[in-house]
Amino acid sequence: MTAHEIDYRIYGEEMQYVEIELDPEEGVIAEAGSFMMMDDGIKMETIFGDGSQKDSGFLGKILGAGKRILTGESLFMTAFYNNLVGKRNVSFASPYPGKILPIDLTGFGGKFICQKDAFLCAAKGVSVGIEFSKKLGRGLFGGEGFIMQKLEGDGMAFIHAGGTMAKKELQIGETLKVDTGCIVGFTQGVDYDIEFVGGIKNTIFGGEGLFFAKLQGPGTVYIQSLPFSRLAGRVLASAPRGGGKNKGEGSILGGIGDLLDGDNSF
Repeated sequence: MTAHEIDYRIYGEEMQYVEIELDPEEGVIAEAGSFMMMDDGIKMETIFGDGSQKDSGFLGKILGAGKRILTGESLFMTAFYNNLVGKRNVSFASPYPGKILPIDLTGFGGKFICQKDAFLCAAKGVSVGIEFSKKLGRGLFGGEGFIMQKLEGDGMAFIHAGGTMAKKELQIGETLKVDTGCIVGFTQGVDYDIEFVGGIKNTIFGGEGLFFAKLQGPGTVYIQSLPFSRLAGRVLASAPRGGGKNKGEGSILGGIGDLLDGDNSF
């Protein structure tokens, strides 16, 4: 498997986007909805699966696209090709505040495992598949279920994490306990399992869930500070209820009450 060799540059801080520079005949694949802008002369094509050599043939393409349904993604991906002479740029944006992480698969043994919605884009030729959990506890209680995304090949891939991202290098036998929703991805040498929090008070009143993700080295782990599920929960909690009015509207204090209350209206 030989992926296209692409150059890139990441812009921004909290709301980042990645600009991919394509030489003639080079291409990049991306999730539907991540496209931001492109130079004139780039051809856009909707494809089944990821378009890698691994999915060659009609049956392979159908199976590759079908795997994406299991990860909650669309049947289709979008490919962008530079069909002209000279370099052309195409850009892809993060879906919510966070960081874009460039993954050079050759530096990770040709394989990287990430959460289901982390993938943003990759060089043409990178395989975007699924990774099944072999442990029952991880599948039932791990937040990500039995299935995670698997990026394979020898090219560049880009994944997205919410908030601030932490990188941890785990040595042999070294263990890191993480909230199940905060995992962005890890290398293939990392052992991933679920551990019960323990303790009656922790279980009932802790508010952090019943299980930790236990990651054991050797390998590299990436952790996000703001999982999308946590962000969405806060947004839903603060959404106005009852005819579109928040609970401060119509009160005696009115706007003054809102000023005093700050952003704690939820």
